[in-house]
Amino acid sequence: MAIVFQPDPRSGITYAYESVSRWDKEKKQSRSKRTLIGRVDDETGEIVPTDGRMKGEKVAKPPAEARKTPKYVRRFYGATYLLDSIGDKLGLTGDLQQCFPDTHKQILSLAYYLVLEDKNPLYRFEKWGQTHRHPFGEDIPSQRSSEIFSSISEDAIHRFFRLQGGRRAESEYWAYDITTISSYSETLRQVQYGHSKENDGLPQLKLALVFGEQSGLPFYYRKLAGNIPDTMAVRALLSELEVFGFKKVKLVMDRGFYKEENINGLLKDHLKFLVAVKMSLKYVRAELEKVYDDFRTFEYYSEDYELYSTTATYEWPYTQVRPYKGDVLEEKRRVYIHLYYNIIMV
Repeated sequence: MAIVFQPDPRSGITYAYESVSRWDKEKKQSRSKRTLIGRVDDETGEIVPTDGRMKGEKVAKPPAEARKTPKYVRRFYGATYLLDSIGDKLGLTGDLQQCFPDTHKQILSLAYYLVLEDKNPLYRFEKWGQTHRHPFGEDIPSQRSSEIFSSISEDAIHRFFRLQGGRRAESEYWAYDITTISSYSETLRQVQYGHSKENDGLPQLKLALVFGEQSGLPFYYRKLAGNIPDTMAVRALLSELEVFGFKKVKLVMDRGFYKEENINGLLKDHLKFLVAVKMSLKYVRAELEKVYDDFRTFEYYSEDYELYSTTATYEWPYTQVRPYKGDVLEEKRRVYIHLYYNIIMV
């Protein structure tokens, strides 16, 4: 038997009930029966009978702990615990703590909010923080979040990239891509007119991203001006990767990077690269015609990759503008054409 106190939200009166628990054999559940004893006096804390029973008697004053109205707080734990586990497994939490020792918990809490609440603005963090368990455990006002973001320096970002890249440098290939984002902004310096993939006539900025080919996890990004050619963007990427300690990088690019000026720029810097090209190019068609009739024979078949392939050499017409000499260098550079045929893809 126990005494249960239940406040009435309409009248504000707290009532006391006698609760007796029993076991229901048929439903195999615990059941309880409550019987009203009386109301609790606000001043003395004594139970005053209200239903005619126990009149003339005073029930013993319950302990102070029992007279307190219980408060209930609902918090969501599941999603944030999952993000905790992901951060620990990938080393994100440890790397953030190392690079941002004073604010890493706040950065994690803001990241959790942005992931779980998608497009909600940061001024709603207070309400979210009251109902969700998160690393910082306290409210982060909108102004404070702006201060945290502005305090993140380029050096700290580079340290974080170096730590994250080092965790996967030996275990997988890296994928690199550039996308364009159109903008109406007249204040952002990086929003410039350039070759737009959307063909919407708007200025744009470019976003470069490097991520693991197998894990799909990003570890490097960079905002670039919308009028920077792809070759300059790749050159900037390689220079920063060298600063991070990653040298002798080999590039594998899709057909979007295939342009004459891009190839000349890569050859100028003596970079190792693979780039996909269109089959309609004359020099590709010429090499394909040489092996077309016999391509699907055992001579060209690779059992390891289960496809047909061959390689041919080609003299690339390399050109380089030399402003310091006032001329254009023209010469032949050897490149290799790799032809593939996969019967499954046809």
